[in-house]
Amino acid sequence: MNMKKIRMLAAALCCTAALGNHAYAQQKPNIIVIYADDLGYGDISCYGMKKIHTPNIDKLAQQGVKFTNGYATSATCTPSRYGILTGRYPWRQKNTGIAPGDAPLIIPTDHKTLPAMLQDAGYKTAVIGKWHLGIGTTGTTTDWNTELKPGPLEIGFNYAFIMPATLDRVPCVFVENHHVVNLDPKDPITVNYSHKVGNDPTGKENPEKLRMRTDPRQGHDQTIIDSISRIGWMTGGNSARWKDENIAGIITQKAINFIGENKSQPFFIYFASGDIHVPRYPNSQFRGKSGMGLRGDAILQLDWTVGQLTHALDSLGLTQNTMIVFSSDNGPVLNDGYLDQAAELVGNHKPAGPLRGGKYSSFEAGARVPLIVKWPATIKKPQVSDVLIGQIDFFASFAKLTHQNIHDGDAPDSFDMLAQLIGKSQQSRPYLITQGGPLSIIMGDYKYITPSNGRKLAEDVNIELGNDPQPQLYNIKKDIFETKNLATSDTSRTNIMAAKLAAVKSANSSK
Repeated sequence: MNMKKIRMLAAALCCTAALGNHAYAQQKPNIIVIYADDLGYGDISCYGMKKIHTPNIDKLAQQGVKFTNGYATSATCTPSRYGILTGRYPWRQKNTGIAPGDAPLIIPTDHKTLPAMLQDAGYKTAVIGKWHLGIGTTGTTTDWNTELKPGPLEIGFNYAFIMPATLDRVPCVFVENHHVVNLDPKDPITVNYSHKVGNDPTGKENPEKLRMRTDPRQGHDQTIIDSISRIGWMTGGNSARWKDENIAGIITQKAINFIGENKSQPFFIYFASGDIHVPRYPNSQFRGKSGMGLRGDAILQLDWTVGQLTHALDSLGLTQNTMIVFSSDNGPVLNDGYLDQAAELVGNHKPAGPLRGGKYSSFEAGARVPLIVKWPATIKKPQVSDVLIGQIDFFASFAKLTHQNIHDGDAPDSFDMLAQLIGKSQQSRPYLITQGGPLSIIMGDYKYITPSNGRKLAEDVNIELGNDPQPQLYNIKKDIFETKNLATSDTSRTNIMAAKLAAVKSANSSK
């Protein structure tokens, strides 16, 4: 990663801005969704982090609306990403769990997506960063050496520069539009998730080649890429393989390029950072700087990324009319397959803040995440909002913003929350469903968790999962840590919320 190159590029963009801040004025705002990965409710300083500072993210909150009751749809990555791009609860469709690296495209191409809706409104659209929603057709084997489709371009993006799966899964390559970047046809890629392919060393067979140990309980011990073993086996594609320390810089530069190329028209960027997902190996500019190990260093890198993107907007005079939405796909986890000392060095920091649970959990820390919206042209002063709102509402809200109609069958679970996003309304969503293992429903101050016989504790990551064979009801306003189950003492409310959840599950639309 050449951090100096990115700073020089942003400075060059500033020269273009000399033509005048209003040279590219437009009525429709640009929209950038910055989507962090595994970032907890308490992991940034404007939400309570004390050990390190995140000034660039904090500045978004200082100039926008910070939400205290903002939710992803799920407590894991793939379903949350599905929800944000479709406006549809992921549990309504099969195969929306954590996707393997060779999964087919799980977003249907016969319904309008968020980026496709914005294309209709005249936006140029881009996805940059982590994808993890599959590529290719169901029932076929992905051939990484040919044209890769259907994928992001087939569901509404004009441009895609992605890590096709996630950082701990092969193939560890970038895909630009329909092709693997820098692939040598004489060194074709083969990927397999059922058995080993090729002769590349694996973490299980060659632990001496690893820069960080893996947790033997979690199986991140297959093909070694960039001295880190991954989930799945891969051979070939050596010239295309990424270096983990360069990922943040590369995708940040791609986003800055897209901003510069589309400065004269409205654009939408879904920027899905790999930070702070495992394996964490940020650039040397950040390693060792947080005092909290690689996880803390990756938070610093994430904050740097936000700063580079906002600086590019400033340089082009686009800040006033650009809406930035910052959030995370799910709650926090410390050692999630790699023994990088995240747990040992966390100290008194609480990644989930005041919340119980974490990634994978039905408790609040699973899906309640940071959510910040900045749009200087409309949001004139900083606000803190406690309205109930979900990322699933971005679809209907952006449709309202851009005067687009939502057709029957599209975005069935998305509510128009535009007024709330820009701080003009304090009216909460009537209810919201989240998914850890079992489904939960939030209505007003209360949360109901469906009974489940699953394990109560994920010992490998030390996270309470929220499973219980009995129904759970919590007043999450008074009892934010979900300590007192009210299900037996408030049976009337429990039954009402259970019935509402059942009704939404059985309906094609939650509206």
